[in-house]
Amino acid sequence: MATAVSPVLGVDSGGSGLRIALGSADPAADASADGAAAVRTIGTAVSTEPVRTGPSGIDPAHLLEQLLPAVETLLARAGTEAPTAVAIGAAGMATLGDGLRAELPAALESALGVRRLALAADAVTAYAGALGQRPGAVVAAGTGMIALGTDLVTWQRADGWGHLLGDCGGGAWIGRAGLEAAMRAYDGRRGGSAALLSRMEAVFGPAPDMPGLVYPRTDRPAVLASFAPEVARCASHDPVAAEIVNEAARHVADAAVAVCPQVEGCEVALTGGLFKMGDPLLVPLRAELADRLPGARTVSAEGDPLTGALRIAAALATGSLRLPRDGRLLTVPTEQDE
Repeated sequence: MATAVSPVLGVDSGGSGLRIALGSADPAADASADGAAAVRTIGTAVSTEPVRTGPSGIDPAHLLEQLLPAVETLLARAGTEAPTAVAIGAAGMATLGDGLRAELPAALESALGVRRLALAADAVTAYAGALGQRPGAVVAAGTGMIALGTDLVTWQRADGWGHLLGDCGGGAWIGRAGLEAAMRAYDGRRGGSAALLSRMEAVFGPAPDMPGLVYPRTDRPAVLASFAPEVARCASHDPVAAEIVNEAARHVADAAVAVCPQVEGCEVALTGGLFKMGDPLLVPLRAELADRLPGARTVSAEGDPLTGALRIAAALATGSLRLPRDGRLLTVPTEQDE
């Protein structure tokens, strides 16, 4: 007798908008060591409008306004029934997700009949996409930087505190350090880089205009991060740029060391756009990790946060979710009703 295949839904909400994936979870096809059901993507949808964040946190009504029509379209195209489980990963879920946790369970049950729902921080869906449900550590780095690790009992988090308080070694951190070195060169102060000054003026314009170009921007972290690739390109021939990238590698390693669980053969996965910088960052980072976590293995991420959301939904649908629950990082509010 054939095992039922369950339709499931994964959602990734971030600064660039909303990504949605409809998939099918098949317990019979499970061959993974972490006990999760195999999941196959059926269709995807994208909304380029980021979900609004207000004084009370992430706006659940605005998320539903974008999500529900997209899901209806995906279900119609696939000719399948409503999903049996949904996992939503969102940037800011840990600190700004109270409204989502309060309103989404009833709203999704009413609209789609969903009785199994997981709400996760985007770092958790990045973890699930990168490593599935195995113990280990994941460093997710783009404009910002956060590390998350688990022994499957508890979560350990390091950094991810934003460009003013942390995100050390992330794109905004590297870009800001590079721009500071450029301004030092313009002033004639120690620690300046003529190479970075030349690239800054080529990208942004004259040095004296920089404060007016950067400080008023509401997307300041992204503006700073846009200069990080220039720093990486200069690192091969400019010692100041090379030291910035080397220090970024040390910061990223600091975060990985802080969260890596004490398990034999711990895997450390690297995920996110920052690592597309390639060897200028990866060579010193791998050296730092080998020195400071000699028993760990650095691996490439298996998938992205949307993959992770789909994996969590599939595990939830088949009763195989092993990732630890946490009041802010990963909640399954529907478990209270089961």
